[in-house]
Amino acid sequence: MLSPDSLAQIDHEIAKYPADQRQSAVMSALRIAQVEKGWLATETMDFVADYLGMPTIAVYEVATFYNMYDTAPVGKYKITLCTNISCMLTGAPEMTEYLKRKLGCGFGETSEDGRFTLKEGECMGACGDSPVCMINNHRMEGFLTPEKVDRIIEELK
Repeated sequence: MLSPDSLAQIDHEIAKYPADQRQSAVMSALRIAQVEKGWLATETMDFVADYLGMPTIAVYEVATFYNMYDTAPVGKYKITLCTNISCMLTGAPEMTEYLKRKLGCGFGETSEDGRFTLKEGECMGACGDSPVCMINNHRMEGFLTPEKVDRIIEELK
């Protein structure tokens, strides 16, 4: 279900915990699986649960609670825009409208070409750089303006 490289990464995470606590690596295992697969299908979550020796429902609970996990297909590039108070006060509403127009999709939707998914996110802990977004859960961009958004989107194309 997952590549040998992904399994080695998960094993590395498991090794950080006592042998009887391998389920503690669930968040890392889901992240690794999502990087490989692009999103977390039920079969992928079932595999992670079995691999970690934990109930599938416990894995589903983690995957559906945190917004960095995708339990449905997303575009090649997922842009998560922070819409908490600091970002809202410094331009997130304008960036929301700009991104929606630019990508041709709203929150929770994917652009027609399948390249971009736009998501709404909770505080990302970078209030001093607001408004901010995360790209594919790994790259943060701050001080967003329409010009900066244009540069980012062009770079990702």
